Amino acid sequence: MNITQSILEALDTLNGNRLRSGLTILGIIIGVAAVIAMLSVGQGVQSTITGAISGIGTNLLFVVPGNQTQDVRNPRPLTVADGNAIANSLNSPDVAAVTPLIQGRVDVTAASGNVTSTTVTGTTPEYFSLENYSLTEGAFLTQDNLLGNASVAVIGPSIADKLFGYHVGVTG
Repeated sequence: MNITQSILEALDTLNGNRLRSGLTILGIIIGVAAVIAMLSVGQGVQSTITGAISGIGTNLLFVVPGNQTQDVRNPRPLTVADGNAIANSLNSPDVAAVTPLIQGRVDVTAASGNVTSTTVTGTTPEYFSLENYSLTEGAFLTQDNLLGNASVAVIGPSIADKLFGYHVGVTG
């Protein structure tokens, strides 16, 4: 039996069982499509997770107060001096930047009398680059603001809208 005769016999068998052949081909097509779809979804989820992690920074270390429920004999919070000691390249040569911060939820009032409740973060100018923030308008805090104890704030678009009725980034 030669190859030509084998191919003719296979085609004759497929032609004799058209329904079975069609269903088999349909099953193969659906199976391949399902595998391709699952791989695509998996890669999409992986890209989303990777993007979220890189958005907060893959090399950030957050130091927060310890166990607040236990009684500690001499509790001493971290200070700006502690942050400066960590940032010192002689003490920790692999640390690129340090920024202290304190957060709390407060009511913020504009001169117009509009009030909104928001989270306020007290920090230093390095915070914005560490968090990969970008501005639409205005300026970030500067070292001059910090040294001069200036009363300045960087606010987000939702707070600008609530307090001042100002739509950041909207034209027309």
